[in-house]
Amino acid sequence: MANASIRRPAVAGAFYPADPRALNTMIGDLLNAAMPLEKVHWPKAVIVPHAGYIYSGPIAASAYASLRGAAPFYRRVVLLGPAHRQPVDGFALPASQTFATPLGEISLDRAAWEQLQLAPDIHVDEAAHALEHSLEVQLPFLQTVLEHITVVPLLVGRTTAGRVADVLETLWGQEETLIVISSDLSHYLPYHQANWRDQATVEEILRLQPQLNFEQACGALPVNGLLLAAQRHHLVPTLLDHRNSGDTSGDRNRVVGYTSIAFCQERPHVSH
Repeated sequence: MANASIRRPAVAGAFYPADPRALNTMIGDLLNAAMPLEKVHWPKAVIVPHAGYIYSGPIAASAYASLRGAAPFYRRVVLLGPAHRQPVDGFALPASQTFATPLGEISLDRAAWEQLQLAPDIHVDEAAHALEHSLEVQLPFLQTVLEHITVVPLLVGRTTAGRVADVLETLWGQEETLIVISSDLSHYLPYHQANWRDQATVEEILRLQPQLNFEQACGALPVNGLLLAAQRHHLVPTLLDHRNSGDTSGDRNRVVGYTSIAFCQERPHVSH
């Protein structure tokens, strides 16, 4: 009998391999091909895409490669992404206390799960999470580069960027908490038009301008909320990768844009 407290993978075999060995090999290859920037050191937050790995995996790997070597450092991952499958008012938590992937299981941060429910706009909604891919596709990468982590998975629905920033503030934690914002960029534009629009979007993010709309990014609200929080905490964004599905899959007629951006604590300048 299935354990109702475990959220089973919904897009294994579609967005990424269902076979653990094939999945391990694919993620290893993606991470090894990524070129992490030396100046990105243990980010506090990352923006990563959430399409099938053949499309957005190389771009996501650029962010996750920056976490390599930090496995003992992070203990909790706060995951925010848009709800694609059904409408959500405010924010949706899962009822499940464990998320499973072909690589194993990750437990939820039970204390945070209980604390968040005290807010009137944060609800437990297992149905919203059951088929949702925006958070699920991040888990195998996290399981590969980190260890002994718990997660706080939140789907972001009808709310405001300010409210997202407030929720992030309650979950900010210390340096052991990593924030992962899941979002793609433009959808189904011709290749060159997508490049132009996505470049403008990336520049807005790098300038910490929290005015993205849903034509720019499906995860506009969680991204905007992170940008407000980044202003508050003096985080410095660094572009890791920016490509689209025309670059990774070859079809350039209708592409989806992707970016990976890391947000790090500003380091004090040391004069000699």
